[in-house]
Order: sequence, then C-alpha cells, then structure tokens
Amino acid sequence: MNQFRIFTSLLLFVLYVLLFMFTDAFAEEYKFEASEVEKKPYHMGGYLEFYPTMFGLDKNAALYKLNFYNRNAGGTTEQYNGTLQLEGSLEKGISRFYIKTYTNYLNSYQTETTKTTVFEGNVSIKPSSSFIFEGGKKTLNWGKGYAWNPAAFLDRPKNPDDPELSREGYIIASMDYTKSFSGALKTFTFTPVLMPVYSGFNDSFGEVDHLNVASKFYFLLHDTDIDLMFLTGGSTTTRYGMDFSRNITTDLEIHGEFSLINGYTQTYVDNNGNQSQRSYSAKNYLIGMRYLTKQDTTYIMEYYRNGTGLSGKEMGDYFSFVDNSYNTFVSTGNAAKFNKAVALYQGPYGKMNPATNYLYFRVSQKDPFDMLYWTPAITLIANTDDKSFSVTPEIMYTGVTNLELRLRTGIIVGPKGSEYGEKQNDYRIDFRARYYF
Repeated sequence: MNQFRIFTSLLLFVLYVLLFMFTDAFAEEYKFEASEVEKKPYHMGGYLEFYPTMFGLDKNAALYKLNFYNRNAGGTTEQYNGTLQLEGSLEKGISRFYIKTYTNYLNSYQTETTKTTVFEGNVSIKPSSSFIFEGGKKTLNWGKGYAWNPAAFLDRPKNPDDPELSREGYIIASMDYTKSFSGALKTFTFTPVLMPVYSGFNDSFGEVDHLNVASKFYFLLHDTDIDLMFLTGGSTTTRYGMDFSRNITTDLEIHGEFSLINGYTQTYVDNNGNQSQRSYSAKNYLIGMRYLTKQDTTYIMEYYRNGTGLSGKEMGDYFSFVDNSYNTFVSTGNAAKFNKAVALYQGPYGKMNPATNYLYFRVSQKDPFDMLYWTPAITLIANTDDKSFSVTPEIMYTGVTNLELRLRTGIIVGPKGSEYGEKQNDYRIDFRARYYF
C-alpha cells in the first residue's frame, strides 16, 4: 500500500511538471550547440583511499566510560578505513543519468565491516535552458555555510571536522525553473521538491508515511546570491530558511544562513537521570567569511548558533549522569541507568554538534616558501559556551599525479563536564592516501 502511494504521488508530480513543460518550456525552440555534440556522452571516475587512524584515549572522560565500559582498551586504539568511491554519468540528448557509490571497509575496536551504499543515483531531463527535471537519490547541497548548513533541510549534516566529504543523499523528485533578467535581479530559480518518507524510502529522515514538500527560491540580486527555503509534510515539523553569499571584493566573500524550526521538541536529563522534554520554535543561524590573500593563504571563519542544541549546563548534567550511572553499574552491576545514558547518547546528546554555540576557524597556505605541492593548514572548532575545543594541524602533498597524501593530528582540549573535555579521545592522528582515477 505504501509503495502504491509513493508511486501515485510521484506519478502526479511528473504529470504536473510535464503539463507545465509542454505549455511553456516547449514554446522555446530547442537548439543544439556544436560543443554539446563534441562533448563525451559519458564520464567515469572516483577514488581509492586508505585511511588509518590512531586515537589517544582519555580514561577519565564520560564518553570513554560510555563506549569502553566492557573492555580494557589501554591508552590507544586504532581504526582502519578503506574507501572506494565510484561515480559515472551518461548523457543522451536532453537526458542525463548520474550515479555515485561509496564502499567502505572499517576495522575498529567495535567491529569489522564492509558496506556499499549508493550515495546518489538519479535521472535528469533538460528540455530547455530554463527547465531541469530530476528524480532519484540526490544530495541537494542547500546552504552557503562551509562547516555547517542550518538551512539545508533535505541534506544529511556535514562533519565539520572534514566538511568536504561526500554525503549520502535522499530519494526525491524535483524541478528547476530558471529565468534571466537584465536589471538588478539577474537570475531567478524556483526549485520545488517532493520527498516521500515511507518504510524503505528515506525512513531515516523522520516519521514515516508522509509525503514531504520543500521549495527553494534563488535570486541573484545586485551580485548577491540569496535563497529562500521551506519544508513541510509531517516527517518533521515545518521549517523555514534563508541564506546569502556575496563577494565584497575579489578576495573576500561573506555568507550566512538562518532557519526557523516550528514545534521542535528537545529531550533533557539531569545529573540524577530525571528526563524531561520541551517544545519550542528553534532559531538557528550562521555567519561566515572566506578570505584569500595574494600569497594564496585562505582564511575561513564561521559562527554557528544551533537553536536545537543544548546549553553548557545541560551538557554537563548529562556527563554527570553518565559518571553516576557508570559508577552504579561498576559497583552493583545494575545497568538500568547506564543503558538509559547510552540511549540518550544515541539521541540528542550524541549528535554531530549537540551544543548551542560554535566557532569554526581554518587557515591554509598553498605552496609555502615556494615548496610546490605542499599545503599546510590548521583548523579550530570551539564550543564557545564551555570553552572546549579541538585544534587540528595538517599537511597535504599533491606532487604525484592523481595522488593526495594528508597527515593530520587532532588535539582535544576542555575542562571536566565540557563537550570536548568529555570526549573519549585526548588526541587523534590520521593519515589519508587517496588516489583519483
């Protein structure tokens, strides 16, 4: 029954956009360009990666107790990742097929697994320069932020420690309608999106048995990129967002995002394990800049206000509850409270960024001191509420064709009861060898 509802909804959407297309888009004559004829109709590529990591453990941290309660891990633990990412596209006339797969081998203290996931797989049709219709699995990449995107309602969250990593998309149906102008408004694009959430269809997104509707309105106004977004439908609460990006000079760009989430429900726990909930309208925003100097030094800075996050005291209460429940478990063998602490970590307290206020700062230098193909960088991610942070120096080498080598050391600093101070690691050393083909 659910599959029939999904099929019916998508069929109605396709019929609607086809009707719109025939009444407007085909009024324009489709023209073939010589460059399109000469372009290869297919593309294949990807990369193969080896990614070992060593973690220096903090045995006094709450999250160490949460994750290593049943084993003696010693002072360090290792993790080995192997990744194969493949992508390909095929174009024929006005149609294009694109697919990206991600195969990951993971060997850690917890498990050894090999998993292949289709990150993207979609078909697009471009009957004219103004229209594109797409269906399938896709990462939309909404938002202008580098480390965070509070207005990216239909995307999985980035990892701010490595925000350029590929992410798995969702199954959607969408349309882009673009129109150009000669005045202050140079370009307008309207993007309606349908996202079905049913058992087996995007069921990790939210509550199942709903057909969600989202839209994005893009404006290039006075050389400023502006997006307005909304999402509704039942799988999550209704939310509204906007973003902007503008080049102040050729070297300096500023950007920002804002989102409002109606009826957001947050779960809290005190240091004794008493649980409560509160519903409110969550306001999230981000402001950032990117500056490139004449010496090829790039500065990126962002401040992120996470209205769905927890305060420093609320995070501290949870870590105290972990300590208390762990001590009870060790002394009496009663795991009831400890299991509750584990369940809460799998919920609001274990999110990518569970707290409220964050600062991101990154500096990278291309070819320092005329050392070709070397790029050193350093990244700071700080929780400004509890004054805890991680700092990650790194160096990358690209002197061999299609080969990228990166060495990083992540250092975690924070007092007892703080977000970073209670992480299971004191430091991390990782090496990435990635070969593109």
